[in-house]
Amino acid sequence: MRRALREVRILARDPLLLFLVATVFVLVGLFVVFPLAKVAIASLQTRGDWTLEHYQLLQTRRLYRNALVNSLSVAALVGLVGTALGFVIAFVLTRIDVPGKRALHLITLLPIISPPFVGAVSILFLFGFNGLVTKQLLGLQDFNIYGRWGVVASQIFTFAPLAYLSLRGVLQSISPVLEDAAYNVGASRWQTFWKVTFPLSLPGIFSAFLVVFIESISDFGNPLVLAGAAFPMLAPQAYLEITGSFNLSRGAMLAVVLLIPSLVAFAVQRYWVSKRQYVTVTGKPTASTSKIVSPFAKWALYAVVLAFGALVLAFYAVIVIGAFTRVWGFDYTPTLQHLRYVFSVGLKSVVDTLVIAVVSTPLSGVLGMLVAYLVVRRNFPGKAALEFGSILSYAVPGTVVGIGYILAFNGPPLILTGTLAILVLAFVFRYVPVGIQNGIAVLKQVDPSIEEASQNLGADAVTTFRKVTLPLLAPAFFSGLVYAFVRAMTAISAAIFLVSANWSLMTVQILNQVGSGRLGVAAAFSIVTIVLVTIAIGLITLFIERWSKTTSTVRFG
Repeated sequence: MRRALREVRILARDPLLLFLVATVFVLVGLFVVFPLAKVAIASLQTRGDWTLEHYQLLQTRRLYRNALVNSLSVAALVGLVGTALGFVIAFVLTRIDVPGKRALHLITLLPIISPPFVGAVSILFLFGFNGLVTKQLLGLQDFNIYGRWGVVASQIFTFAPLAYLSLRGVLQSISPVLEDAAYNVGASRWQTFWKVTFPLSLPGIFSAFLVVFIESISDFGNPLVLAGAAFPMLAPQAYLEITGSFNLSRGAMLAVVLLIPSLVAFAVQRYWVSKRQYVTVTGKPTASTSKIVSPFAKWALYAVVLAFGALVLAFYAVIVIGAFTRVWGFDYTPTLQHLRYVFSVGLKSVVDTLVIAVVSTPLSGVLGMLVAYLVVRRNFPGKAALEFGSILSYAVPGTVVGIGYILAFNGPPLILTGTLAILVLAFVFRYVPVGIQNGIAVLKQVDPSIEEASQNLGADAVTTFRKVTLPLLAPAFFSGLVYAFVRAMTAISAAIFLVSANWSLMTVQILNQVGSGRLGVAAAFSIVTIVLVTIAIGLITLFIERWSKTTSTVRFG
């Protein structure tokens, strides 16, 4: 109680801090909590009356039960296989001396910077009814890739790189000295791995599994393309209830059902797994090559990584070929007609996507750094609630966000439907959590005495933040910018509910073209998206490098 009163007095004496805290609370409440509350309320109402009849349909309608079971089972399977594959790739590229590590690392990251359902489009090119493998090479006429295994394959391709990124840092932090010690006292290679390396990696493995699980269960694009009518899943079913049956209440109910396992997995990942991290390195190890892998195991694991890399290249190769092929499966004559379509009929979607990404990215970056600064460096009532609310959207499936924004901003007092603002706000608050977490991680490593020294020399809080804190936050800020831009360019699950005749997105165009059977145009849109994202990442990286050199010159020159 005394601490709370003290924090209130601090707020009262600092009008700027009070204004910033109040502003962030209002923004989080309005654009994160309020839409979720509207979804929950809509799922409990029918024509204005409170009811549980929509949830009772989970017992009476097999379609909804199957959608729930299918989503959970696919997410669990993709989580297990994707995490295992990510662990193998991370282990090979961080702990084993093999050639081509840099190239394999970049190839593995390709699915992260492309639209999340490019894998689904590639699978249709290779294994669809007119697929290059199924029809052209094997001569199969009735092969059906739609359903469980098509979705699982596309999601593993899409989300295993996320597990790899998560586990890469974990494995790099394990000192080989610990493995050498076990190996030197008589433990076999397998015993050393199972008793030393694996237990130390376990918290990271759990975390990676939960990240992949959340991404899989909230995925919208891959199931919409590959699930088919015989294999319903929650995210696309909620979309179909709203756009096909025009039943917002049932769509909201399915969104709430979809939200529950995502929130549970997020809570476990954040509040349980994060407390079980092991510190094994107090200084930088002299070498990172593990001795616990036999020559046979080394090349077997390397073969797995090469196979995944070859699969990634094959998937993107057929996208490129498909974009320049007249009619995939029938007429492979080279053509530029699909690209001409993108830059003529589809040009508005290209421009709209760039405008939305360019506007939302800096807003997301600035808000992320502001929230991180308030959470780490300032004390005020409700700080824990503000932190949780600001990162809550990370655990919320995009389908839920899209439905929530429709319900929240389709009428008074704030009508945003069909505007640029609703898309920008959705992207800002959906992808700001990564910037917040990056900023928090950086600030916790910076001694507060640096900022205190600035204030003791006469600088006010604003000057200290601008000239001391902000430069320290720059790496986290630019990292958040890259993530926000990539996601804004490749988002689909929330955006598909919010696009209109005034504002469209390339990802929505890709889905529309796939639904119309125009895979060549979908491939052309995918290539344009990937190229634009790659150029943007290169420009941001170049700016970071020049900024770092300029900062170093100013500091030490």
